[in-house]
Amino acid sequence: MEEVILVDELDREVGALEKMAAHRQGKLHRAFSILVFNSKGELLLQKRALGKYHSGGLWTNTCCSHPRPGETLVEAGKRKLLQEMGFDCDLTYSHKFLYKVELDNNLIEHEWDHVLIGYYDGDPQPNREEAMAWKYVPLEEIKTDARQRPEAYTLWFKLILEHPELNTFHTV
Repeated sequence: MEEVILVDELDREVGALEKMAAHRQGKLHRAFSILVFNSKGELLLQKRALGKYHSGGLWTNTCCSHPRPGETLVEAGKRKLLQEMGFDCDLTYSHKFLYKVELDNNLIEHEWDHVLIGYYDGDPQPNREEAMAWKYVPLEEIKTDARQRPEAYTLWFKLILEHPELNTFHTV
């Protein structure tokens, strides 16, 4: 059973709950999103596997998930990056944002999403149960495509793309 960390509106830990229960009930919990750039300043995107419990087949940031109780954001990020995309890199904290959206499968994402930034020049080896495709794309090209084809991207990733902090991290 995978648990998420429940938090209050100030991102203070208030308990834990099974992941799917938290998403069905729309409980506020802690999450992270990882953005990995290569030395050309391109962002590594993944296309979520069709079998994911929500947002399958959509393009999104390099990796995202939830820290486990007792796990730091960076520890969780490194664990999931290796599990989902098959590589590891240093991660730096960027910012966080609060959001709540309704998803497919009658699920609700209500999260304090912490954005972590990394740099990597290799080709990922994705876990096909997590990601069905990947590509490095210039940030401005992603922003343009997300405006033109919003249905092709995850809801949280579109919020990340709008954040002004993002523009400071895509150069090495």
